[in-house]
Amino acid sequence: MVKKLRVAAVQLRSTPDAAANRAQAEPFIREAASAGARFVATPENTGRLDRDRQRLLDNLAKADLVAEERAWGRIAGEHGVWLLVGSVAIPAGPGKVYNRSLFFAPDGKRVATYDKIHMFDVELGAGETYRESAGVEPGKTAVIVEGPMGAKFGLTICYDLRFAHLYRRLAKAGADVITIPAAFTVPTGQAHWETLIRARAIETGCFVIAPAQGGLHEDGRSTWGHSIIVDPWGEVVAVIDGDEPGLIVADLDLDKVAEARGKVPAWNTEADFAGP
Repeated sequence: MVKKLRVAAVQLRSTPDAAANRAQAEPFIREAASAGARFVATPENTGRLDRDRQRLLDNLAKADLVAEERAWGRIAGEHGVWLLVGSVAIPAGPGKVYNRSLFFAPDGKRVATYDKIHMFDVELGAGETYRESAGVEPGKTAVIVEGPMGAKFGLTICYDLRFAHLYRRLAKAGADVITIPAAFTVPTGQAHWETLIRARAIETGCFVIAPAQGGLHEDGRSTWGHSIIVDPWGEVVAVIDGDEPGLIVADLDLDKVAEARGKVPAWNTEADFAGP
């Protein structure tokens, strides 16, 4: 029997203000639920997007983070959806935060979290440099959680996308769908975003849901947008062609996971080879 799961990816233009970001996201979540989506995902830095690290830490110190998480759970519960809040900042000790995904069930209860493992430490040229590790404590654990229709969701965030071994591990552990909430820069997004996402889908035989930040943000950062959903054969199922906030909805035929892996079972076999 064909198992079809309707899902949605929300594209945002988040700010340093957590309440404003929830207010921006909730209408899209409501729209997705009204369209029949059972699972909705939002981008990385949905909670707060702020490259001023001290301002971010000061805002977190003043915030009621328990109440903020409950507010997201309320949104999931009111709209009756499984909700992945792509990431929020959580204090992780002096001067640092965790970049953490929150996964909620339709009853509003948080059922899983994932802390971003790979830090975005890059020099893109023209003075564009990022040192995520200076303010973010990396996670250490890969996470899979069971969601709607018994589908297994592997959780990743943004720069994780470049580390294929993590996705292989999630697939071998039983993931059917992999989420990649992101806030890609414009240069890297234009060059690599869709290519890498399609590659991860093909390599793992998983659906990939990648909601993204897009546009010029209040903190001066620009992000690529182009939120996308890809099937296990690497075909684009839905995409936002641009960086404006918005929503895409798609029906995932979960039987395609086994079908793709049956056609090209590359990751089922570990090859032994000699070399450096």
